[in-house]
Amino acid sequence: MAQDDEKTIDQLNEEADIAADYLEGLLDIADYEGDIEMGVRNNRPTVQIVADDDTDIKHLIGRNGEVVDALQQLTRLAVQQKTGERSHLIVDVDGFLKRKRQRLRDLALDAIDEVKETGDPVDLKPMNSFERKVIHDVVREEGLKSRSHGEEPRRYVTVYLKANVDAADEDVDIEDEQE
Repeated sequence: MAQDDEKTIDQLNEEADIAADYLEGLLDIADYEGDIEMGVRNNRPTVQIVADDDTDIKHLIGRNGEVVDALQQLTRLAVQQKTGERSHLIVDVDGFLKRKRQRLRDLALDAIDEVKETGDPVDLKPMNSFERKVIHDVVREEGLKSRSHGEEPRRYVTVYLKANVDAADEDVDIEDEQE
């Protein structure tokens, strides 16, 4: 499938089903209890592992989300193996991503306030592509511009007033949009 082609809701639901089956198998192997919730959000399949209680499921988040990130990558590979196509599946554990998005939103709004007060660009700390995408989206919603700079894993976002950005500059880099 070409990168620009939109997947149908049936294809997205199929990816979520494949992912849920894969994650249920992993939970069984690890002997963790949890429910799997599936859906489609922003044209992306989503699977969330929800804790029945506050037991072992928190271990699937890990420090700074490393474990949930690894689960997402493994699950995307499992989906790709079954469908033959790359998936932009999102895996969440016990609401971790929702909480992370809110923290990133707050960080972006703080940077926006600083840019508006001083008129100077603000560089944020290095982030992964998911984090950068959240920042870019918030900045765009607030009417400012942002751009990613640097090389992985030290890639970071700079927030600007619109007047401080070259007309040729894009506000979001392609790789940030795709993750």
